[in-house]
Amino acid sequence: MTYPSEEMRKPSRVLIAGGTGYLGKNLVKASLAQGHPTFVLVRPDFVSNIHKAQLLISFKQAGAHLVEGSFDDHDSLINAVKKVDVVISTMAENQLLQQLKLVRAIKEAGTIKRFLPSEFGMDPARMEHAKEPANVIFQQKMAVRHATEAAGIPYTYISANCFAGYFLAGLAQYNQFVPPLDKAVIYGEGNHKVIWVDEGDIAKYAIKTIEDPRTINKTIYIRPPLNILSLREVVGMWEKLCGRVLDKPTIHEEDWLITMQQDKSMTFETRVAMAIFYHIFFKGELTNFDVDGKEQLEATQLYPQVEYTSVERYLSRFV
Repeated sequence: MTYPSEEMRKPSRVLIAGGTGYLGKNLVKASLAQGHPTFVLVRPDFVSNIHKAQLLISFKQAGAHLVEGSFDDHDSLINAVKKVDVVISTMAENQLLQQLKLVRAIKEAGTIKRFLPSEFGMDPARMEHAKEPANVIFQQKMAVRHATEAAGIPYTYISANCFAGYFLAGLAQYNQFVPPLDKAVIYGEGNHKVIWVDEGDIAKYAIKTIEDPRTINKTIYIRPPLNILSLREVVGMWEKLCGRVLDKPTIHEEDWLITMQQDKSMTFETRVAMAIFYHIFFKGELTNFDVDGKEQLEATQLYPQVEYTSVERYLSRFV
């Protein structure tokens, strides 16, 4: 018996749930760019949101297929899933457990060759000790993992570390998305290594994994070598690029924890963000372990042909 060569294989059909979201739109573009027939799950009421409607029409014009489906309509999810070979979810943090409905539909359809649940940040399997309330997010991601594995669905988990738009663009200044020109707060000593990854690159690597037999039932970490830098190193790089010396006050770990735990006026989302900042910048938990090369693989080693965006090149756009 002969098997089709790599070149002769038809590209996998990909369904993206959450395609109008922050990372989802990048995945739609990357899937199309890599030649995959791309389907975007849309709710029946999408026409009532002008931003989503315009984005979805732009996807359609680029060649994507819009598939109506609702997480409250099991049959519609099954119908959507049966159109494709691969399902990628980029559900928002307040919708993570909705993916359990998607897992049930994938299991019932029985045709999916790979499922990428909504992960893309820190590896939840390493965050059992996470501070409240971030622990809730990680527990929900693990619940989706457990359901996926119990259903026997082939999966790939993507750990992409720090999204550049959220963290790098504002030099990790909370709720700031362009680099400051006067002051950059440093968390603790500011010397823990952090991994900063452009969202477009995350999408490119994620799409690369969906047909790769090496990545089936594995966790893939995206760790671009040039982008493993401490906050102090990133701030220093920005100072050189913009030609200024910034004031760099520090926040001590104890003060951060006191604010995080005692300020009852903060929203749930803010408290989650502060807890994640704590683990990244005060404890250095993005780089305090090695990728084992067996159950865990590193994306830039798997796909050296992908030209990723360096921290310096990313920041240079703001000069």
